[in-house]
Amino acid sequence: MEKKAVFHVKTILRPDGVQLPQRKHKVIAVMPAYNAEQTLAATLADIPPGSVDEVILVDDASKDNTVSLAREMGLTVIAHPENRGYGGNQKTCYRLALEHGADIVVMIHPDYQYDSRVVPHAVGILELGICDIVLGSRIRTRHEALAGGMPIYKYISNRFLTLVENLALGQNLGDFHSGFRVYRREVLERIAFERNSDDFVFDTQFLVQAVRLGYRLGDIPVPVRYFPEASSINFRRSLTYGLRTLAVVAEYWLDRLHLCRSPLFQSRPAACTSVCPAESPLFPSVNKRSA
Repeated sequence: MEKKAVFHVKTILRPDGVQLPQRKHKVIAVMPAYNAEQTLAATLADIPPGSVDEVILVDDASKDNTVSLAREMGLTVIAHPENRGYGGNQKTCYRLALEHGADIVVMIHPDYQYDSRVVPHAVGILELGICDIVLGSRIRTRHEALAGGMPIYKYISNRFLTLVENLALGQNLGDFHSGFRVYRREVLERIAFERNSDDFVFDTQFLVQAVRLGYRLGDIPVPVRYFPEASSINFRRSLTYGLRTLAVVAEYWLDRLHLCRSPLFQSRPAACTSVCPAESPLFPSVNKRSA
């Protein structure tokens, strides 16, 4: 039987015979991966040619062939020897992107849940200087979100938490909990993300840190798909995540009112290459993502 051809990343980085757009910034896409063998190629194939300069995949001790497939595809691959959790994976992603000279970092899950065709449009908003962080909003309308397969409990909790966060943080985002995010380099250099949790609440902590440090947040609609291979936390873990999200918002206000200063909101100098592993007073321990 003839072996099926493997999608290669050069198809989107340096496609033959295609006039690529000229950019002043180096754009690196990072993919926090866990058991993404079945969806990685589809996620990559949807990224418009020439919209990124490098793709870095950080594998979190997958049990399938994600690592070998990603290497065969030509990605820059780092494999964690043990599962460090979703937040721990992102920490490695961002460190590598900075080390590789990224001016703009795109974080997209390789599980084909988020539509990667929007990558150049999100990057363009940053390149125009309109925002410092752009999120992909999964909830343009309730009908689209539910028709795309979003569980009803996840939709309700997302709407509630996003409403609370917008009111508490003075923002107007459509989806505070999106897994599609684009950052300016300065944001990753200044925010002490190494101090964050290794669990899913890392995402919330990062955005609250960004607000506390005065960065501009914006979003664009991004179609999403829910299917068995797409990663999603269960109801119990979603409940824990929701409670921890509210705790982060409370921590933000305690710090802002100078009632309890948190190391999460202390920026690091631009020249700093490492971060003291100080812990958040409300999150003294690190939780690992279950395999």
